[in-house]
Parts: sequence; structure tokens; C-alpha cells
Amino acid sequence: MPYTSPVQDHRFILDHVVDFKAVAATERFSEATPDMVDAILTEAGKMCDEVIAPLQRNGDLHPAVLENGVVRTSPGYAEGYRAIAEGGWVGVMADPEYGGMGLPVALGTAINDMMSGACLSLNLCPVLSLGQIEALEAHASDAIKDVYLPKLISGEWIGTMNLTEPQAGSDVGALRSKAEPNGDGTYKISGQKIYISWGDADFAENVCHLVLARLPDAAPGTKGISLFLVPKIIPDGDGNLGDRNNLRVVSLEHKMGLHGSPTAVMEYDNATGWMVGPENGGMAAMFTMMNNARLAVGCQGIGAAEGAFQKALEYARDRKQGKVGGSGAIVEHADVRRMLTAMKADISTARAIALDCAVSIDMATATGDATWNARAALLTPIAKAFGTDVGVRVADEGVQVHGGMGFIEETGAAQYFRDVRVTAIYEGTNGIQAMDLVARKMMDGGDAMYRLLDEIEAGAEAARATHPDMAEKVWAAAETLRETTEWLVGEGLEQRFPGAVPYLKAAARVLGGHYHLTAAMAAGEGPRVALARFYIDRLLPEHGALLAQVRVGDAGLYDLSPDDLAA
Repeated sequence: MPYTSPVQDHRFILDHVVDFKAVAATERFSEATPDMVDAILTEAGKMCDEVIAPLQRNGDLHPAVLENGVVRTSPGYAEGYRAIAEGGWVGVMADPEYGGMGLPVALGTAINDMMSGACLSLNLCPVLSLGQIEALEAHASDAIKDVYLPKLISGEWIGTMNLTEPQAGSDVGALRSKAEPNGDGTYKISGQKIYISWGDADFAENVCHLVLARLPDAAPGTKGISLFLVPKIIPDGDGNLGDRNNLRVVSLEHKMGLHGSPTAVMEYDNATGWMVGPENGGMAAMFTMMNNARLAVGCQGIGAAEGAFQKALEYARDRKQGKVGGSGAIVEHADVRRMLTAMKADISTARAIALDCAVSIDMATATGDATWNARAALLTPIAKAFGTDVGVRVADEGVQVHGGMGFIEETGAAQYFRDVRVTAIYEGTNGIQAMDLVARKMMDGGDAMYRLLDEIEAGAEAARATHPDMAEKVWAAAETLRETTEWLVGEGLEQRFPGAVPYLKAAARVLGGHYHLTAAMAAGEGPRVALARFYIDRLLPEHGALLAQVRVGDAGLYDLSPDDLAA
């Protein structure tokens, strides 16, 4: 069974689980009618299934390579990318003034999910371009926008972001790249950057790099960082390409997975660049790109999980082993059925979190209401961390469902695990997402979380008449999370951080109970009710053990020294 984009699942969640109708009711997104949404999702799914998914194995078996300074991409990737660009999918959420579709983030999120499931390595390229488009729309001068945005949105040019250096990973403030004014509004950019996804491609006319660097005499740390746009080939004011810039791909990283995505070591040697945003305002500008990228990366995890799940289900239905059930297939075995059902339940949870986050972003954009902004900010680290955790866990379970054949590369099951593993690391490790959740996102004293818990409890109350047992369990879980949140906001960071990861996981578990219960209410009966019952009975209870860890704080965490750990 080839990959099939989960169009109907997205449609159901948008219609019945998250409040997309509110987005479509705003003046800003009034064109997002049911017919238009159906058409967009159907066409995107068709492209993913027929054009992008067949490239999944190509990238793994025939990785991108660097030949004589030129990056040669995997077979079929040029044609696949051309289909993405010509279909307008790079600029689905971009400003129509520059050629974008101007669609809600919720629809862009669904498309990203489906494209990630089809071929994660290739999908990284347009996702990075979209992130750069968003940063330029928010922070670049009109002159830069006029030249770069139409080309990026059309897909003729692609975009990257350059943060990491050998000595400066998550500690971005430790970067050493330099920027010196040329006196004509441009800057000389020098330095080396690592882990630059899609740092070059043989199918792109131009590659546009957003580079963090430090001006002479700038303050140390993140306060002294500026952002620069540094193209591979320097365009004139009309976008016509001219001289090649002084930058190069030094090498491509040899990675665990995502072999079709060229991850470059980039070197800038007095390369010409243009500042984006104000002096020393680089982090604010880059965070526009990074915050949106965190939701996008969460979707990459969800998409990879979907692909791994579909492959595992197909194998389990075909593989005959033992004498359980009428078909004799391993899908009838209790443990295999447990794994597959848990995979589907968690994918549905992660997808709903991501789409709810996207709806919150859209409502904030359309209304300017600060409470929507706070809701989006709260859900973003949960969407990123839980979505990628689910991707890793489901891909791992997919190998387990295959048994010994999962360890054999020819089946393709292991590729999903190798490809998705990095998503829990980049755009801020999931530990960093959790610390962000319990620190910055709790600076309001927990108000945004309490409002979310009020929604969950109101939903549970509404479900008591038809699904009393499930409703009570979701309501009780929300109360436990509320009590732990009250404890958390009363503590200092030294007590919050040790339990940050279990707190985020518990919050995701409780949200999952809410979304599954909402889905069951909308469906009335059938598979979604059964899936909700499985999740609420078997997976939701994990929240209790997780929150118990949170309340321990730092007790015992440092009792063992590094020498003790090594003994």
C-alpha cells in the first residue's frame, strides 16, 4: 500500500475538533470556505501521493553529494520540487502582494504534515523557504521584499537560515561570524556555519541565506547579534542574477538520516549581505522564523509518524505469523494491535495540537487579540516537542511491528526512524521547548494555561451526558494538571526546570484527552469513539506519573556526581 495523505483526518479535525470555523468567519480569512479548504487539501494530498511519496526511498538510497563545489540532489528531487513550486505550495501562507496565496496557517500546517509524510527530506526545502519568507515579510526593507519575496514565493529561489557554529549551538550568543559595513548599505559577512539544511541545490536558480553575525564593537551575547540576507548569487534591483557571492559549501554532513536533504557546512569570506531588521536586532528577526519553524518541525514529526504508521499497518495486515484471529495476520495479535492503535491515537493527538496551535496563530493574526497570541505561544512548544516525540516513538514502534524485517533496510521501516530522529533536536531541543513552556510561557502566572484548562473542563462537562466515563477521566486529568501548574508557578526556575519535560508531556497527554473526547462527541459512534476510549483509558493515565515527577523539583537530581555516574 503506497502512502496516502490523511486528507480526511485533517478535514475532520479542522471541522469538529479545533475551531477552524472561527478562522473562516474572520474578514482576514473569509475566503477559506469549506469548498476552498476541500479543494486545497485534496490537491495537496494528490501531489503528495502521486509525485512526492515515490521519492521517499530515492533520497535514502541515493543521497545528495557535493561534486566539485556543486551539490547534486537525489534522483527525482528536481522534478518533485518543481511540482511543489509550480503548484504554488511554497507560498501558501505568504502575502498575496508578492504572489503568495495568503491562506491560513492552519491549512499550511495540514499541507506540511502531508508533505512530511510523503518525503520529509524534500519537504524540508520549501519549509525553510517559507520560514525565510515570513522573516522577510516581518522585518526586511521594502527594497529587499520587492526583490526577494516574489522569487522565494514562486520557488525559483530557495531560502535557508544560518544560526549554528561549531562552538555555538543552542547558545547562539557565542557565535563569532562577523559583519563589517561596506559604506554603501551592504556588509561583508565572514564566518563558518554548520548544520545548514538545504545549503545548496542544483535545481534552484539562487540560494538565499539568512545569516546571524556580529557588527564591529557590538555587545557580547545575543544582544549584539544582527541578521543579514546573503545570496549565493547577487541580484540587481530587478531580481536579475549577476555575480556569484563569496560563499561556498565546504562539505555535507554524514547524517543518521535525511540523506536526501543536503546539510551543509557553509563558509562566508567577505560575502556581500544586506541587513534585515535593525542593528543588533537579529535575534528578534530570527525568532520570527524560528517560532513558526517550531510548529513546522512538529508537523514534520507528525508526518513522519503517519508514514511509519501506514507502512507498519500494511505489513501487519499482510504478515502471517501464528494462529491468532481468522486471517492469521499479525495485526490480530494483542501486542501488535496495541502498538498500532497507540500509534494512531498519538498521531491524532499530535495533529490536533498542531492544528489548534495554527488556528490560534490565525485568530491572533485576524483579530489582534492578545489572548489568542498567548494561546498560540503556549501551544507552540507543546506542538513542537510532542509532535516530534510522537514521530520518533511511532517510527520506533513501526520497526518493532515489522519484527526482524524492521531491522532490514530493504523494508524501508528504519528510514522513518533515522529521518525523524533529528526533529526532536533541531529548532531547539525538546528539553529547551519544555523549559520555554515552564519559564517564558508561565511569565503570566499561568493564566494562558488556566484558560486552556477551563476549555478542557468545559468540554468534559458538555460530554458527561453522552460519554460520562471518558468525560470524568478527562476532567480529573485537567484538574491534576491545574494543581501542578499552581505549584509550578509558585516555584523558582531551579525547581521548574528538572520537571519541565514531564510537565510538557503531561500537558500534551491532557490535551489529547480533550481532543479525543471532542472527536467522540462529534462522531457520535464508530471508530473515532473507539479510538477516544483507547486513548483515554490507556494513554491519558500517563499524565499522573509525569506530574508526580514534576512535583519532586530538583530533589535528588544532583546527588550523583559525574564520577558517580561514570562508576
